[in-house]
Amino acid sequence: MPVVDVIPAADPDQVAGLLARAFAEDPVIRFMVPDPARDIDFWRAIARYENPDAVLDVAVSDGEPVGAAIWHRPGAVSVDDPAAEAIFAEVFGDNVDGATELDRLCHQARPEQPHWYLADLGAAVRGKGAGGALLRAGLERAEGPVYLESSNVVNLPIYERFGFAVTGEIVVPGGPTLWGMLRPE
Repeated sequence: MPVVDVIPAADPDQVAGLLARAFAEDPVIRFMVPDPARDIDFWRAIARYENPDAVLDVAVSDGEPVGAAIWHRPGAVSVDDPAAEAIFAEVFGDNVDGATELDRLCHQARPEQPHWYLADLGAAVRGKGAGGALLRAGLERAEGPVYLESSNVVNLPIYERFGFAVTGEIVVPGGPTLWGMLRPE
């Protein structure tokens, strides 16, 4: 397997592009953003506005960006940015209520104790080891518990190998199921 380096991302648009590619067929993204042509707008809003203190990482293999992750520090709160809200309203289209409910359910499922939150992690180029490299780099940086939601049941065993355990299912009425996962320390 090629060597994958993880570097801090200086460009949120690069992170957005990588995550748009990585999540193109993800059931949660397809539920929230019905028009795939709007994926890049969605991811730009996430990477630029959702949490100004987020840690953005890019995985690089042989000089090629192959994946990205967005981490939120303990106690971080999402910002109600008017620019982001306008973008989200556009990209969610007729499903704004469904997307809002999904967000509410995810927030409700998160642990009350302070924790790092792995908001998004995706391999834009599969088979290079980007996902594992991004996860290892973030876990090395994190102190204390780490929480995430997985939108793909196939990924649960991968996260379990890194010390995560399922805390519960998050079932969105009329939409996808996610799995909350916590790594205690």
